[in-house]
Amino acid sequence: MTEKNILAYFHSPEQAEGAAKKLEALRVEDLAINRFSRYAGVGPSGASYKPGISGSYSSWVPDTLNTHASSGIMAAADPAASGMSDGGQGGPTGRDVLLTVVVDESVHHRAMSIIEQAGGMI
Repeated sequence: MTEKNILAYFHSPEQAEGAAKKLEALRVEDLAINRFSRYAGVGPSGASYKPGISGSYSSWVPDTLNTHASSGIMAAADPAASGMSDGGQGGPTGRDVLLTVVVDESVHHRAMSIIEQAGGMI
């Protein structure tokens, strides 16, 4: 039995979890849902926006508190920090949730169809 990998991007963890529940019926070999960011250490870490914590511009960027200093600098230099970007949290597509699936080759096309129906971008 040959395995196939699928990487799919979603707007929210709930979308990815919905697809994952349907994929479980196909007996997937492996499945993971992860959120990612353009810069290491920056992203939805649960930190909230708190202006005035420090005098640096990077402290004004939401979700950069309690991260590595150089990650905050990179995030502050991003066009999205100025409010002049239409990219949103996950970049131009707004898809910052990654669903990684390993399935048997016999159900690969069915798995891709399930993911696309759930709003995923393959």
